[in-house]
Amino acid sequence: MDKLSVMQAFRRIVERGSFAAAADDLGVSPALLSREIKLLEQSLGTTLLTRTTRSMSLTDAGRLYYDEAAGILDAVAQVETRIRDGAGAVRGHLKVNASSSFGQTVIAPMLPGFLEAYPDLRLTLSMDDRVVDMVEGGFDVSIRIRAAMPDSALVASKIGTMRQRVFAAPAYLARAGVPQSPEDISKHKVIGFLLADHLASWALHGPLGSTTIDLDTTVRVGNSLVLRDLLIAGQGIGTLPDFVSNEAEARGALVRVLPDWELPAPEIFAVTASRLGMDAKVTAFLDHLRAALQP
Repeated sequence: MDKLSVMQAFRRIVERGSFAAAADDLGVSPALLSREIKLLEQSLGTTLLTRTTRSMSLTDAGRLYYDEAAGILDAVAQVETRIRDGAGAVRGHLKVNASSSFGQTVIAPMLPGFLEAYPDLRLTLSMDDRVVDMVEGGFDVSIRIRAAMPDSALVASKIGTMRQRVFAAPAYLARAGVPQSPEDISKHKVIGFLLADHLASWALHGPLGSTTIDLDTTVRVGNSLVLRDLLIAGQGIGTLPDFVSNEAEARGALVRVLPDWELPAPEIFAVTASRLGMDAKVTAFLDHLRAALQP
């Protein structure tokens, strides 16, 4: 027995004064309503309505049940209205997860404008270079950078594409020489990104097609910002995503090695636990993030 449905039916019968009128309002037969009320009375062990061929009246138990049921139904309706009204409002607690490098270089600079636009919003930004369990962590959205997202119960929306190129400091290249072909990379000191798929080999794409270079990475780090700083310090050659390399390249601290060659471009995904997770606060955050990702 669906108690809320039966409560609604009982309330309609009482307020309309007849089974026939209530059945017409609800789009069911009077016989069905009569059976439901009989089942309700049996479950409660008491009579709620006294009926004759000409009249219907509430018993004391029926009056009590009507008053309580009406209060419950009104409370449920108020909750539903508040949720529907709030679904379009950017407020509440937004919990975001991203990698450290993406969080610091892309999300952090956009946060002041985002928070000023939505002063009623509470924000938690968690940065972790390893993939975390969204559901266990209670995150509304996680930003993940992958060539493709595996099939899962999570919902992934592409919000951008990342460029992955090879960099070194001018001082390092002046000292160790400038590679003229992808094969020359293996002669250099290479700094690897510990969490990348391309730690031990690089699949480079360029004007002559594609080639894979096996590498001996003597230094490996698990954070792109640390890798960037090591490259700036002249410690070797390495790959960086554009959101990490852009600023250093713009001021000349890093230069592209083999500028016509780069690694496959991973996608930037916004991941939610379900489509219902894309509420107003998540949508607003992703709108600001897409704007920040524009060149």
